Amino acid sequence: MARNLYSAFLELQPAKLRQIATVTAIDGDIAQLVLPGGGVLTALGVGQRVIGAEVFVRDGVIEGDAPADMPLVQFQI
Repeated sequence: MARNLYSAFLELQPAKLRQIATVTAIDGDIAQLVLPGGGVLTALGVGQRVIGAEVFVRDGVIEGDAPADMPLVQFQI
């Protein structure tokens, strides 16, 4: 059975993680976000969000609002 090697390679890649971030700046449909660890990234899909909103982000795209009172647990491996 023939198999597409590129598809097999993509299956080896880990899935993109969904992270929680805080919106710190908005310019059109692009937002600057800060991760809990201090990292900064930009993402598309601002919608009606305001500065200070907690959002879920994956692969440079805002997926939705994160609960504001959600406890944050960080651990290092």
